[in-house]
Amino acid sequence: MGVTLGHNQYGKAETRVVRVYRDSDPHELVDYNVSVALSGDFADIHLTGDNAKCLTTDATKNTVNAFCKEYPDAVRQPESLGLALARHFVEDVEPVSRARITVEMYPWVRLNHAGSPHPHAFARRGGYVRTASVAVENGRAWVVSGVRDLTVLKTTDSEFWGYLQERYTTLQPTRDRIMATSVRSQWWHTDLDTDWAKSYEAALATMTDSFAGHHSLALQQTMYAMGGAMIAAQPEIGEVRFSMPNKHHFVIDLSPFGLDNPNEVFHADDRPYGLIEGTIHRDDAGDPGLAFDPGQGW
Repeated sequence: MGVTLGHNQYGKAETRVVRVYRDSDPHELVDYNVSVALSGDFADIHLTGDNAKCLTTDATKNTVNAFCKEYPDAVRQPESLGLALARHFVEDVEPVSRARITVEMYPWVRLNHAGSPHPHAFARRGGYVRTASVAVENGRAWVVSGVRDLTVLKTTDSEFWGYLQERYTTLQPTRDRIMATSVRSQWWHTDLDTDWAKSYEAALATMTDSFAGHHSLALQQTMYAMGGAMIAAQPEIGEVRFSMPNKHHFVIDLSPFGLDNPNEVFHADDRPYGLIEGTIHRDDAGDPGLAFDPGQGW
């Protein structure tokens, strides 16, 4: 019985690099976690142990660090950094035919001092992590922006009722509940001639505005409304994907203490949780191709 080598990729994961821009006052900085995955003419590495075509993972780490010095303009945005790195690996490293760069960006905000923004003091903003994923192959590039750990909650305008009833159904229907989730989302750009910072802020604003203003009959319905609103506001977005855990808040029974509890006191339960996932695709956007990477658990 024979075996065949299938899809394979390798690279250096989670290179942590911070770039400070000291050429202006106030200073600026970007804080990244960069992962590189390369595919190409690497069969001999697996089959015979011949490493002649192996670009070491240490070299990919060094490339990330060096690019943060050599290409300061590209480094300012995670999407442009990903494009620069992916194109380099495919175009300049002969055995490489496909490169995927995944970037997490940790936001920082400027501190105030004596009532004014300080030129070189910052605080880490922990509300979410910005993400980007770039793939390059055969002269084509795919760019996906994203967010993770964006925790949002609304105290009303959320219902859940009318669902399937069967032997094991015990959940009681509700016309008014807390709805909370930690949003993980990615959106594919069909136009690479994009102001990445402006596009990202607009997408995030549309996403959160839609969550806040939508009267929800299910988290699935709200998720679809969020993705649809993002595409309507930015037609260059071809597809939006979501993974949204339902962060349950259960009304606590205070009747043993002679107290009424009209949706005021809750128990926040972290597990088990409902996990809602879905894709919203623009009708004329075509196939996303390599935009999303299921191999890394998108």
